[in-house]
Amino acid sequence: MSWWIWTLVGIGVVVVAVALYDITQKRHAILRNFPVIGHLRYALESIGPELRQYIVTDNDEERPFSRDQRRWVYASAKGDNKYFGFGTDNRFDEAGYPFFHHDPFPIDSDAGDEIACAKTLGAWRNREHAFRPPSIIGISAMSFGSLSSAAITALNRGAGLAGCLHNTGEGGISNHHRNGGDLVFQLGTGYFGARDAHGEFSIDAMLASMETAPVRAIELKLSQGAKPGIGGVLPGAKVTPEIAAARGVEVGVTVRSPARHRAFDDVAGLVEFVESIAAASGLPVGIKSAVGNAAFWDELAEHMAATGRGPDYVAVDGGEGGTGAAPLIFSDHVALPFRQAFPIVRRAFETHGLGDQIVFFGAGKLGFASDAALAMAMGVDMIGVAREAMLAIGCIQAQECHSGHCPTGVATQNKWLVRGLDPTDKAARVNGYIRSLRNDLLTLAHAMGHEHPSSISLDQITITDGNGGIVPASAVLG
Repeated sequence: MSWWIWTLVGIGVVVVAVALYDITQKRHAILRNFPVIGHLRYALESIGPELRQYIVTDNDEERPFSRDQRRWVYASAKGDNKYFGFGTDNRFDEAGYPFFHHDPFPIDSDAGDEIACAKTLGAWRNREHAFRPPSIIGISAMSFGSLSSAAITALNRGAGLAGCLHNTGEGGISNHHRNGGDLVFQLGTGYFGARDAHGEFSIDAMLASMETAPVRAIELKLSQGAKPGIGGVLPGAKVTPEIAAARGVEVGVTVRSPARHRAFDDVAGLVEFVESIAAASGLPVGIKSAVGNAAFWDELAEHMAATGRGPDYVAVDGGEGGTGAAPLIFSDHVALPFRQAFPIVRRAFETHGLGDQIVFFGAGKLGFASDAALAMAMGVDMIGVAREAMLAIGCIQAQECHSGHCPTGVATQNKWLVRGLDPTDKAARVNGYIRSLRNDLLTLAHAMGHEHPSSISLDQITITDGNGGIVPASAVLG
């Protein structure tokens, strides 16, 4: 045969060998799902800085997460060098840019990565199973169904390794949630995992779901930042036997999450519902909500102060929060951003003397040390991370969550794509990311003269006003 035929044969052998290796390796989901051609992604990524510098975008221009943010998550998750060289390329004059004031005499010690919550969850109402969360960082609500089985398994294993809480999302408790991580069982308007044959809430069904699961708290979801005030539909084609078992619904039958809860219709009813769940389970019970109507929060805090009853924690979800799919008008224009939303809630509870009794959770793009520290200075006790945790297990921000074609197997039920995500490898990355975030938070707190990030105050932070000036954070966010 002529030389060019031998060349083609040689190339073919190499391509087949690479394809076989890609399909069998477990480190990179992209390569398992797209052998050979998947290497183009890493080749382009390797020259990304050069391409962006001259052709595409800067490191801080992409949305919803910039290249710098994604690079930090990837490096932290993998245990790579997460430092950045040659100074910052951020714009200091953008409105809301925070500056943290370091102390002249900072704490000089190894920060480590262990930070427990400063409050005891359930202490205010003396719940039977009150506890102090061992990690101020937790994984926010993302349900099995919106995420793949491999992704949920990886997140739960990673939560176990990092010693943090893992919120189930409103899709019920699946077998994939039983891999070492302690759970927050979320109840949405569809009461999945806690419903009777007619779709109504059932205490008995709730307790049965939790019987063999490590549930430490229960969360009642009123709304979420990305699409508050509307329900959702899970098409019957997506209701697999596994998903049906977790949610307590029929296989192959379309199920709907209403826009509101049917079990109560006012503040008094909400509080009564919370107390009935807490009495049956002995667990701390919280509520999660986006913020729109400020009067609701004042009414709730007033009622709780007057009766001495109500949720043990409040989770405030900023309008920046993500979701698998939402109408553009809702994701872009409904629900206040976190920095504007949280002070409304905090002030309502402080006005009625409950600011120190209630545990406050915050979520909505808070999975980076600067945003998390600012939130804690505003009064947040616990930080929830969702899309950042997705990045840690391989998400590349393809924004295909709504299509079922997620190329990394994170937000899809496509079996071929899901097989590309190895839960064991990705669990280690979740652990690495969460520990790295805690370490950065603790290091920042030490630089500011504090032993714990919750001691950081707004008086130690200034933010830009967008007009070239810098103002105290307390004047804007207090």
